[in-house]
Amino acid sequence: MKRDKLEIIRSILLICANGCAKTTKIVYEANLNFKTAGIYLDWLIKHDLVNREENSFKVTPKGVELLSNLQDVTLFINGI
Repeated sequence: MKRDKLEIIRSILLICANGCAKTTKIVYEANLNFKTAGIYLDWLIKHDLVNREENSFKVTPKGVELLSNLQDVTLFINGI
């Protein structure tokens, strides 16, 4: 089953929210390839949802808010 963009963004934000995450961790835990992960990380940085800190990524306060909203939507859609 193909995941949509919001599911991928939610996965990346969730991974980065548990402390700083390196690209390799994001690739493996979000089940992405490096090219796709790079595209999403660039977009997240551009929209101030994630910050790059040396070789790792950390969620910004704006990213935490988006992650919370995405979690709420996911729970609502899944009927929980």
